[in-house]
Amino acid sequence: MIRLYQFLPAFGLPNASPFCMKLETYLRMAGLPYENVYLATPLKAPKGKLPYIDDDGCTVADSGLAIDYLKGKYGDFLDAWMSPQEAAVALAWRRLMEENLYWVLLYSRWIDEPGWSATRAAFFGGLPPLVRDLAPRYVRSIMKKELWGHGMGRHRRGDIYEIGRRDIAAVAGFLGEKSYLMGERPSTLDATAYAFVANILWVPQESPLQGAAKGHPNLEAYCRRMRENYYTAGEG
Repeated sequence: MIRLYQFLPAFGLPNASPFCMKLETYLRMAGLPYENVYLATPLKAPKGKLPYIDDDGCTVADSGLAIDYLKGKYGDFLDAWMSPQEAAVALAWRRLMEENLYWVLLYSRWIDEPGWSATRAAFFGGLPPLVRDLAPRYVRSIMKKELWGHGMGRHRRGDIYEIGRRDIAAVAGFLGEKSYLMGERPSTLDATAYAFVANILWVPQESPLQGAAKGHPNLEAYCRRMRENYYTAGEG
């Protein structure tokens, strides 16, 4: 049995971490049975980050590496139909979301004050009083250092959100009227896209990034389609 170790659900989403949600969505899309194991912190994770999987004693950390492992062991159910050119395009879009848009999302949640208020309440509100006061400051300071080290945190607020707006517009433009990012057939890229776009659209954190996403109705329709196909079909 595959065990998926990830953060506790938040904001009404399967996970507030787009990387955790991406990996769970991939497991659902590929039809692989799994069991969720929720952790409050990533301190005991192999690389100090979540998610990771344990597949009958084989531990694989990092969502991308875990998906590569699962494809190698169980077969590539989602991407085998792609040409090398299509696979290259899908990889480029994944990099845009995971290596660029991610940092704008991080800024909107952990640094920008409106988003930080909601993040602090959702992630730390249930902790004991002393920890509830100290932990948010500590984690937020780490996020600031990571953003600065990456480079995104060195920009002005307006510039950061403009970068995010352009990324969102690019994703919406590429999706167009298609059912999925790569066409009428789902692919692994959709696990990433759904996780990121839903974590922008469907959280109680108003921000210029969310406003940009709401300006593209096809993104809302896409997320609803993904949720209905892989999270609500046959449930309840």
